Amino acid sequence: MAERTVVIGSAQGLHARPAKIFVQEAARQPVPVHISAGGKAPVPAASILAVLALGARQGDEVTLSAEDGERGERALDELAALIERDLDAEEPEPEPT
Repeated sequence: MAERTVVIGSAQGLHARPAKIFVQEAARQPVPVHISAGGKAPVPAASILAVLALGARQGDEVTLSAEDGERGERALDELAALIERDLDAEEPEPEPT
């Protein structure tokens, strides 16, 4: 199992908008990814309710995990880079019409 431990960069933590962005990206990955925080059991990173229930705040460490292999490593690299950004400070992408 491949793992990455990263620090939440979003000013408000993994609340509604940053969690939605993270979950959408996790769902696009070719392998299942799990996330854990604060000593809680890992939950599916593609589940908005599970991610919100972690209550991860700015500066908290979270651990991402996925199956070993190149696809798992790439997925963790992508998601770790996303979590480290301040998604609250970034402009939302326009909704498709």
